[in-house]
Amino acid sequence: MDNNELEEKNQFKIDHSESKKENSGTSLEFTSNAQADNLQPEELPPDLAEIPLQTQDSLPITTDTSTNYSIFFIGGVVIFVIFFFLIFFFLFGKKSSNKEVLLTYWGLWDGEEVMKPLIEEYQRKNKNIKIIYEKKSIQDYREKLIARINDGRGPDIFRFHNTWLPEIKQIVAPVPDMIISALDFEKNFYPIFTNDLKVGKFYYGIPLYIDGLVLIYNKNLFNKAGIQIVPSNWDELLDVASQLTVKDQEGRIITSGIALGTANNIEHFSDILGLFLLQNGAELKKLDSPEAIDALKAYRKFAEPPNNFWDETMPNSITAFIQEKVAMILAPTWEILVIKAANPEIDLRTAPVPAVPGSKLISIANYWAEGVSIKSKNQLEAWKFLKYLAEKENLSKLYANQARVRLFGCPYPRIDMADLLIKNDFLSGIINEAKDLKSLPLISRTFDNGLNDEIIKYLENAINSTAEGVSYEEAMRVANQGVNQVLSKFEL
Repeated sequence: MDNNELEEKNQFKIDHSESKKENSGTSLEFTSNAQADNLQPEELPPDLAEIPLQTQDSLPITTDTSTNYSIFFIGGVVIFVIFFFLIFFFLFGKKSSNKEVLLTYWGLWDGEEVMKPLIEEYQRKNKNIKIIYEKKSIQDYREKLIARINDGRGPDIFRFHNTWLPEIKQIVAPVPDMIISALDFEKNFYPIFTNDLKVGKFYYGIPLYIDGLVLIYNKNLFNKAGIQIVPSNWDELLDVASQLTVKDQEGRIITSGIALGTANNIEHFSDILGLFLLQNGAELKKLDSPEAIDALKAYRKFAEPPNNFWDETMPNSITAFIQEKVAMILAPTWEILVIKAANPEIDLRTAPVPAVPGSKLISIANYWAEGVSIKSKNQLEAWKFLKYLAEKENLSKLYANQARVRLFGCPYPRIDMADLLIKNDFLSGIINEAKDLKSLPLISRTFDNGLNDEIIKYLENAINSTAEGVSYEEAMRVANQGVNQVLSKFEL
């Protein structure tokens, strides 16, 4: 989440043998005992070799002082060799561990002014580490990332979307247990990160923030309509939307209660339809099921007469909210930055998305995490740096750096930092629903040109075809065929 995007608007197989091979590049270089392996056993002279062995009883009782001297001599040699290797290890082994390590880091949203202070602080504490941070464009980012890493010219550290693991499995390295154990990961971070970033026994990313759909509402429009409550379930939302919607005598919408029901003029429509699927218990690979069909119906009814709160005549949902032509939208928190930049005076708040009445809250996640290249020669050092960034103190510094260049920083990914933002007007919504997030590859504006974008196209067609009279059942049957082809392509 950041200004770049504002402007440009889970089991697969990993070759761990390769991962282990690459990890060897970050281990300390110790001098081996290969020279000791070349020591040959003492050879007997030919004349002694021909003397037959005697039994113990036949051995003469003599005292051979030369044997004692040999023992002392051999012992001295052994001690000297051991001492030599100890000296060699401490002199040369220590130096090798302090050789300069260069890490390249591809980011997306944060500029150098945000990351530089944290990088410089880390470098001061780790004199042999040098980190080069580059802010990249999101356009064709995934394809460039894969191509560059595969040909050995990619970054050591990179940012990737929470839905991307099936698409980047061949380039991402697992987090070593010595960096963050599974127990510590699950204790410190929200459950969604385990669901998204863990495959088998391994984690493949470290989160620096959390985000997802929230309810963004215009406080001024609520006050004008005399509405004091914020809807927490869909029944309440329907009631509030009815009170907030204003139409002219011909039934044209002047002010909308909420932007829902269409595809062409609603930002994040696919995320929202994904929310409806999740809350209705539908599966992405079974879009022709009753649960999925009902989810589409529920979404579409917000734009269908006679009680439509939204239609194709309305402007883009974000634009409409900026112009105060719609009172409520569902969007990730970073859209607030777009809205406030265009209309600083607008009085808005956030809340968790509405839940199905009588059911547990479910929302849909939309965030980016940090990963390490499987081709990096310094994987261990890269993970150490990411662990440093994800510590409480440094996440606070990162948030403060971000808040200096924009309205607010990224919501914290750690459970033990929730209280710091729980009363924030802009971020309280995502913090209150952070433990109830789930993921689907239906997230708009990841620009992956792959899993998300391909699936979204089929669902966009389903929404638009029902607007033209195609039955919900037929629309979802066609969508199901296309989506399953995409899922098969990515081995899901």
